[in-house]
Amino acid sequence: MRQLVLACLLLLVIHHGYGQYQQPDSEALEQLNGFKTIKLNTPVDSVKGAVFRKSLLEKKLFEANLYQVSDENLNTIGGVRVDRIQIKSYKNLVYQIEVLTDKNPELMKGLERALGKPSFSVRTNLYSWRAKSLYLTFGTYGKNQIRLVYHSYPVYKMMAGEKGKRIEEIAEDF
Repeated sequence: MRQLVLACLLLLVIHHGYGQYQQPDSEALEQLNGFKTIKLNTPVDSVKGAVFRKSLLEKKLFEANLYQVSDENLNTIGGVRVDRIQIKSYKNLVYQIEVLTDKNPELMKGLERALGKPSFSVRTNLYSWRAKSLYLTFGTYGKNQIRLVYHSYPVYKMMAGEKGKRIEEIAEDF
């Protein structure tokens, strides 16, 4: 009986400690709301150094714009060189920020320290952190780069609402 109580207590302590260790800090991610000075859900005009590259169709339905960002203040993350920053906008709102950096294990350690342990998807081979209004994915890109992508839930929800309206309009025509 005593061994059973000790085993249960040990499992409870391990589970509680592991759960705390694994929980990402969604509040910290929510406060960041993007990469350095580039914030999600803000007008693309407010992004310093954003240069229009092309129009595109997001999810084959929504007209979006792709911008390249060049700003000296965004050239590094700590000592890690940033190779490229691109942002996507929908209805002039930034909904995705893509940051390509040199491959460096210290980048992941820094993210874990700032945001907590991420979840890992075997299917996509990406690490991710989630908050109420955004999520961040982290993974390799090619052989020598790391790709960070910040995504905005509110703008994706806006897109889904637009899709629903289109379907209703089609249904009403029948």
